[in-house]
Amino acid sequence: MTNPTRRNFLTTTATLAAVGGSATLAGCDTPAQFHFGVASGDPLTDRVILWTHAARPNQTGDVRLTWQVAKDAAFKTIVSSGKVIATKAAGNTAKVDATGLSPDSTYFYRFKDEDGSFSPVGTTRTLPSASATSVKFAVFSCTLYSAGFFNVYNSAANSDAQFAIHLGDYIYEYGSDPSKFGNTNATDPTVTAASLGRVVIPANDIVSLNDYRTRYAQYRLDANLQALHAKMPWITIWDDHEFANNAYKDGAQNHDVATQGTWAARKAVAAQAYHEWMPIRTDASGDLFKIYRSFDFGNLFSLHMLDTRIEGRVKQYANFGDPITAGYAYADYSAGLSKDPVTGLYPDASRTMISATQQAWLTGAMAKSTATWQIVGNQDIMAKMWLPASVLQAQTAAAANPTSANLIAVQSAISDYLTAKATRAAAGPAALSPTQTALLNPAFNPRLPYNLDSWDGYPINREIVLQTANGLGKKLVALSGDSHNAWFNNLTLLNGTKVGVEFATSSVTAPGFESAGLGGLASSLDGSVLVQQLGNGAIGAGLGLIDDLNFANTMKRGYLLMTITADAVKGDYVFTDTITSKTYSASTGKTVTVAASNLAATYS
Repeated sequence: MTNPTRRNFLTTTATLAAVGGSATLAGCDTPAQFHFGVASGDPLTDRVILWTHAARPNQTGDVRLTWQVAKDAAFKTIVSSGKVIATKAAGNTAKVDATGLSPDSTYFYRFKDEDGSFSPVGTTRTLPSASATSVKFAVFSCTLYSAGFFNVYNSAANSDAQFAIHLGDYIYEYGSDPSKFGNTNATDPTVTAASLGRVVIPANDIVSLNDYRTRYAQYRLDANLQALHAKMPWITIWDDHEFANNAYKDGAQNHDVATQGTWAARKAVAAQAYHEWMPIRTDASGDLFKIYRSFDFGNLFSLHMLDTRIEGRVKQYANFGDPITAGYAYADYSAGLSKDPVTGLYPDASRTMISATQQAWLTGAMAKSTATWQIVGNQDIMAKMWLPASVLQAQTAAAANPTSANLIAVQSAISDYLTAKATRAAAGPAALSPTQTALLNPAFNPRLPYNLDSWDGYPINREIVLQTANGLGKKLVALSGDSHNAWFNNLTLLNGTKVGVEFATSSVTAPGFESAGLGGLASSLDGSVLVQQLGNGAIGAGLGLIDDLNFANTMKRGYLLMTITADAVKGDYVFTDTITSKTYSASTGKTVTVAASNLAATYS
């Protein structure tokens, strides 16, 4: 293992030198250095964003660059080129919209400075034309540097994915204190950020513009991340940790006005750093907070990237969305879902994840699209992840007081509920005892969300989105992140009507349910624990604790490899066996294929 102290010193020195630099100026003929490689993103049929960072050693000034796009790796056939400046004002990052390209084509690109110093060469590709028959892309979320190595990125770089989609938490804002999230492994305290050589810089929670720039720079020194950026174009959206934990438009759980200044100031510099470091096409208006946008992949699918975090989200229920540890009673949540008998309106309708402006844009984009599939890329789990109150109450009690008796009570509550479901599935409602009948009756045992930071905390806003897609007759697929676990869900209206499906990816490194001792809960959540009793018919049958959940993995880190055709959407859930060693293996844990004809899923 590399000596952590030496590694951290070298990383810190390289990062700070490249981001901030020294006040001493070098000669004009000093070649620029491209420490952070190259990246491309936001592809269209005729253009793509190209990105790099260029700085001269011991110098803080602008660097003039030439960019080139070619059909061949030797750059004998250059099809597009131009000038761009890596400005000091942008932290020496540079982005350009390379135009004049052809649809469904692979290109090579690079940058060079005035002294002839070249960046690494990257490969990129444009979106397909209307005649496309298949598209494959990788989906990522939640990349916590201190928690482990980016083996997931390495696996994806070695796959046949053509595009990368990142759904947020590309960086995390926490400092290096061992008590901070991700700096000490919850299941093995001997594994720490220091032991892995993954101590973040700066040491404090990032707040200033230079803080955010420094953290992005440290991430982009990672060889696996840098290689994946150079391999294929990315389409990205931010979530909370590009700002601060459990953010909403007016604040965040991990923001203290008394010590960290105004939220508006922190939000502004976080957005600036994001646009500097990510290969994203900044809106023509110049508004850094308008990052919702669409991409048409021929007639196969339209990808609508939402901002469910910063643009229109109001404050979460229950201690920034955590009802279990907050001891939340759900009174205001339930009241918000109680329709007014006179107006027919829901009080919760004013609580939004996306603004009315973004909602109108999404409706228009879906209505305009003629593609087979409408795919929504968003930060948070969209499905109704509702647990029976009997289980949720037991879990809340155990979280507050984890005695043996309370932990046993959780297992009993789970077992009783699943037994009732299995009995009904095998022998019908008449076989249920009165107690089991009550357990399965929502009037006596309500289904309640465990995570109110997700779409579950904004149920009427979600209902409007889902009803809109259904009303337009669209085949809806949601891609989601944030939870650190892998899920495949049905998307249903409040009345239970299925209107789409959701593929939710695990994290790249951030710990999931296993870090809370709940890694073994997946089979109870999705009902696969009943396969031994009921056979394979238990898979995807809604027989788990969560009715709309069909598959879950709550143990492993990984990504989604999606294949889209006119006939089906296929998601391969790829997992790595470790993130605490650079030696790893990757395998597909589950493949889910959804037919376009009826949105029915098959599992393998």
